[in-house]
Parts: sequence; structure tokens; C-alpha cells
Amino acid sequence: MQDTVKTWLTEGTVDIFLGYKMVEGHPIPHGFSRNCLDEIDEMVTGPARYSLEKFATQLLQIHPEAKIGILARDCTQRALNVLTIWQQISPGQIKTLQVNCCPSPLGSNTDCSYLQPAETGTYKAAHGVDGSQSLQTLEQMPEEERFDRWMYEFQKCIKCYGCRNVCPMCFCRECSLENKDLVGNGHLPPDIPIFHLVRAVHMAGRCIDCGLCEEACPAEIPLRMLYRKINDMMGTLFDYHTGSSPDQSPFSLLGDKPSSGLPPMTAELSKNK
Repeated sequence: MQDTVKTWLTEGTVDIFLGYKMVEGHPIPHGFSRNCLDEIDEMVTGPARYSLEKFATQLLQIHPEAKIGILARDCTQRALNVLTIWQQISPGQIKTLQVNCCPSPLGSNTDCSYLQPAETGTYKAAHGVDGSQSLQTLEQMPEEERFDRWMYEFQKCIKCYGCRNVCPMCFCRECSLENKDLVGNGHLPPDIPIFHLVRAVHMAGRCIDCGLCEEACPAEIPLRMLYRKINDMMGTLFDYHTGSSPDQSPFSLLGDKPSSGLPPMTAELSKNK
């Protein structure tokens, strides 16, 4: 992989390559360039994960002519697909060097072996949402119990914005989570469940199930489970599978799927798309 990156930079295939470099025993994001080829010998593949595609998107906003290489897992490729769909990047601007990864939504499995949930404590297991469980297991609980468990999780939020800041899909120029008419300023914890429901709505058609938000959350809120529910709804209502292709449109709705049983607005939108 190091030889490939050196070749790309030397031949001008890319202007910069985003990967990881060990600094004081910790792998951190680093931009490798042709001016410092010796640094590439220090390039590693992890195990820590950051949103390299978010860095790439921000760089392209400043230097749209740049050619960027990036170390990519399957979730990175899903993110690049969505960023292309939403016209945040253009095809050909980013060249990926794939890292061996477990099966993902691009294949047949939606779990990633490097994202094993931490063991749930007894109190959380009794009162909160266990992120190691399946979505189906959670939804078998009575509705009132599910509500209470999610409210227990949401009330732990300290509004640090870590989930938003690390998310490769958060690219809005103005963030609704900072709109005082939606999310009150200065409230700790923030008005619940408004903060998380506003963000969940924005994740519809965007969440690529990378799990970075949950890793970043200091309150250990099972955010990945919440957004998996959003993805499940998108699949059921619209037959839309986020990140599976750079060609699908988030506005295509149902395509040829029958619209019976859908809300009237959804059916009408699908009919007139």
C-alpha cells in the first residue's frame, strides 16, 4: 500500500493522499504529499478511524482542482457514493485505496467486525437501549417501554456536537441543531428528544452506518441503532439503500415499487416524480 501511494504521488495521479500516521503511539489523520515521500513509510491503516472523507470534502471546497487519494474501508466508499449523489464531490476527484474490511451494506451484512459494541452495564441493560442487540429485538419490546428506554438515553446528551462533527454526511452550511427555534440554546441536557430527532430526520437518506457518531459520543448513546431505524424506514418506504451506488438519487423515491399502503403524500410524490 505504501508503494502504491508513492507511485500515485510521484506520477501525479493524486496531489495528496489522506491516510494515517503514527504519532506518539496513536494513528492520526495525515496528508501525505510528493514533497515528503519518506513519510509514507510511516503510513498505517488504523486501527483508529476518522472521517477521512470529511477532510477530503473540506479540502475540495477550498481547492476544487485538487486530486485526492484516500484510504478507504467499505463505509468510506458508501460515504463517497452519498457525497457524489448530493453533489458535494464530483466523480473522479477522489481516488480510493481499499483497505480489507468485513462485509457491509455493499454486500449482504450490515455489521462491521471492527465496531463491536462495548459490553452493556446492568443498569443500561435494564433501563436503556442495548446497542449490541438487533433492531428487531428492540422493536419487539412494548412501545411504552421502548419510549422510556430511548428517553433514558437522550437525557444523557451533553450537546457536545461530537456526533455531528465526526459525521462524514454532515455537510450543511447551516446546521439546524444550532437553530435556537428548534434546539434551545444553553440547555444542558438539551431539550429532549428534539436534538436527536432533528438530527435523525437529517440522516434519512444519508447515514452510511459507519458508527463514527456512536464512537465519538461521550455519553455512550446508541446512535447507530437510532440511525439504523431511519435506514430501515427508508428501505421499507422507498426501497432506498443509502450508499449502495453513486447513481441512485435520494429523490427517486419508489421507482417501480408498488405504492399501496404508503402515506398519501408519499404515494403522490412517487406517482408524480
